[in-house]
Amino acid sequence: MIDLHTHTLWSDGELIPAEHIRRAFMKGYEAIAITDHADASNIDMLCRQIVQFSDAMARAESDITVLPGVELTHVMPEEIAELTQYARAHGAKIVVVHGETIVEPVRPGTNCAAIEAKVDILAHPGLILPEEAELAAKNGVYLEITSKSGHSLSNGHVAKTALAAGASLVIDTDSHRPGDFIDEAFAEKVLIGCGLTPMEIDRVFENSRQIVKRKLSGG
Repeated sequence: MIDLHTHTLWSDGELIPAEHIRRAFMKGYEAIAITDHADASNIDMLCRQIVQFSDAMARAESDITVLPGVELTHVMPEEIAELTQYARAHGAKIVVVHGETIVEPVRPGTNCAAIEAKVDILAHPGLILPEEAELAAKNGVYLEITSKSGHSLSNGHVAKTALAAGASLVIDTDSHRPGDFIDEAFAEKVLIGCGLTPMEIDRVFENSRQIVKRKLSGG
């Protein structure tokens, strides 16, 4: 299992990073990104902390790959490009944007701004428009299928719209607590529930593997 959208107590998660990744490893994870909620007020602190932690894990030859990241959350759409550049310049390998989920009052225009900024993953993008999915395909932005309660209500729409536009999908958990972690078998069930075929499901898992491989090689 590879999960590129998770949270620790550096934002609103329950666990310190060390326990967070240990719980993930015991669930069968091979790689995880820590992507705590960020805006202009805390992005500098988060980048320093997660880069330091992930570097320590790499030096210790941890049994799970840890990628440093942030999730830009409830920021003004016009801030997204600048904050994305800042995060990457300060060591974040995965930049996620908190998309226009149907269960939170996310500012309209967030999905489009994230895609235009060429973030890595647009999380739980809600009722994403076909033209936004088409731009995601062009800009190499991955659209997220999620196992997270509430956010997952629009999974079917996201999958259908992404596939029609040729956009790439990933599956993440948006984990905030130990019970949010899932294994690959459960992730497959979530993807089946979206109407994906076995070949399309394999592609979703491969997308995550390729992201990790590319980020570890400096891409």
